[in-house]
Amino acid sequence: MENNNTIEIKKGFWYYTKVSAPWVLAFLITFASAYYQRITGPTYPVSGKIVFQGKEISYKFDRSNSTNENCPVQINVGDNNYKGVLIWKRHKTRDEVSRIDMRNDNGILSAELPKQPTAGKLDYSIRVIGQNTETEIPEKPVVIRYKGDVPAPILFVHIILIFAAMLLSTRAGIEVFKKEAHLKKFTFWALGLMFIGGMILGPIVQKYAFDAYWTGIPFGFDLTDNKTLIAFITWVVAAIMVFKSKKPAYWVLGAAIVTLIVFLIPHSVMGSELDYSKTN
Repeated sequence: MENNNTIEIKKGFWYYTKVSAPWVLAFLITFASAYYQRITGPTYPVSGKIVFQGKEISYKFDRSNSTNENCPVQINVGDNNYKGVLIWKRHKTRDEVSRIDMRNDNGILSAELPKQPTAGKLDYSIRVIGQNTETEIPEKPVVIRYKGDVPAPILFVHIILIFAAMLLSTRAGIEVFKKEAHLKKFTFWALGLMFIGGMILGPIVQKYAFDAYWTGIPFGFDLTDNKTLIAFITWVVAAIMVFKSKKPAYWVLGAAIVTLIVFLIPHSVMGSELDYSKTN
């Protein structure tokens, strides 16, 4: 026969499982979507492997850099006799291709791309030259974008609040399926975090990085700004409908689904881009 302490432990375990399970599921969905968004974005490094003269060469090239410094480019070719040339030109221009001879330090080829103005982009690749043959890595030039430095505290709080907004949005969507759903609480938490993290800190980060507070509708087509705006508007509507609609759960679930979809769009797609034809 079970004693009272055993029964209380089982009840406590069941209670905490019921409470924590929705949060764990919300966290896993949020983390997975954030990770997918990050690795599929146009600023995530390009990496891969090729076989050159019987040797496997791994590479990883940056696609984002500070406007305050040159961008180091290097690749480990594993051979002191190989030579390398860094090939680059300004993105979407008719500039002549520039070439920089790379240093070879114990089989590591290295050189630097010149720093660019805010939102400036360069196309670049590396030509590895061996005995009687050469290859270009990667086959298609990498596009790198330069941005201003965002103060670490501002960037940290922005990232934390956006992640929290995504988490609370997902958690609100899960709450819909409970018999006694607390929709108002989760809806206003999601809305508040989206407002502070996306609509206030987002433009501040954008200003530091690309010297513009907003490049989405109606001023541009930056998908990062636009998707944040769409998510925010859907939660404004959901917040209104939890008071006015007879079936608020549909509105909350809809807002959660829309938010998940828009945040699966890779980060920085169609972002700020300098038009070199308008510079000196």
